[in-house]
Amino acid sequence: MGRWIGAFFLGILCVGAAAWGQEKRTWEFRDGMWTDAQPTPTTAPVVEPDLDRAEQLLVQHQHKAARKILLEWEKHHQHSPGRDRCIFLLAEAFFQDDSRTKAFYYCDELMDEYPSSPLFEAALQKQFDIADAYLNGYKRQFLWFRFIDASDDGIEMLYRIQQRAPGSPLAEQALLHTADYYYNNQDYDLAEDAYNAYVRSYPRSAEVPRVKLRAAFSSLAQFRGVRFDATSIIDARAQLVDIEKTYPEMAAEENVPSVIEQIDSAFAKKILETAQYYGRTHEPKAAVYHYRFLAQTYPNSPEAAEARARLGKMSPALLAEGPPPAAAGYAPATRPTAGAELH
Repeated sequence: MGRWIGAFFLGILCVGAAAWGQEKRTWEFRDGMWTDAQPTPTTAPVVEPDLDRAEQLLVQHQHKAARKILLEWEKHHQHSPGRDRCIFLLAEAFFQDDSRTKAFYYCDELMDEYPSSPLFEAALQKQFDIADAYLNGYKRQFLWFRFIDASDDGIEMLYRIQQRAPGSPLAEQALLHTADYYYNNQDYDLAEDAYNAYVRSYPRSAEVPRVKLRAAFSSLAQFRGVRFDATSIIDARAQLVDIEKTYPEMAAEENVPSVIEQIDSAFAKKILETAQYYGRTHEPKAAVYHYRFLAQTYPNSPEAAEARARLGKMSPALLAEGPPPAAAGYAPATRPTAGAELH
């Protein structure tokens, strides 16, 4: 279920953000820093003794007494200019009471109804903190025990933060945190999608090199073996070659050249498997072509030695013929660039 939820919200992110509430806050990158595109107006604070008292109780972690005051105040001040502060304090009261999901939705209410509130960013940060705790193993409580996993809720919350304030630093952190969560939990298909979405959304981020490397490893981790579809390992190799060229120092530190060599070894095994398959299915022309391609493309591999041995046992008439039409699309190279030989 968690993977379906993740895929659903990742799809929402890639297609486009839906509108949450009546208005969204957006951020722009100006002069080397993130700037609120809708700056909060400066207004004089509203003096509310009851809210001051509730806030002081929360500082003392007396959340039950504070919540009672806040709920009573909110009931009689529906149109007060200080209502956004009351909602934020209620979120804090429920947070302290371990009702974190309810606290999250109080922050939602504040941002829906008061998008220009000076508490907007604080509410967004509190939502991020709640989601972050859920993804880091914080459990929801039932009766007297805290044992209910809330990681799916945490993922949903992070996507809502991205949609609430697109372009903000917290939205960037939320997307990266989501991708890292999928990666650490071995949901590599979702991790790859999330990392690629991050590169598209934040191409100037200092995290991009690491993110591209994680995306490549996520793709590589989806390869199931030489007998299965090779699309993921083809993509991983292309990404790693690009990383090796673009970020040579990081590639050296992360041993990327060695990983590429391991991928090439898998390619060689894949070609040998294909050639042997053609041999078993009585298609010797195709088998000869793949053995030749293997020997030319990976001449120093153990698979190439076996390919040459197999070719030595073929009839001269068979070796004299050109490649079969089915293999015409192959493009031999010193190292396969797009994995065409794996079709």
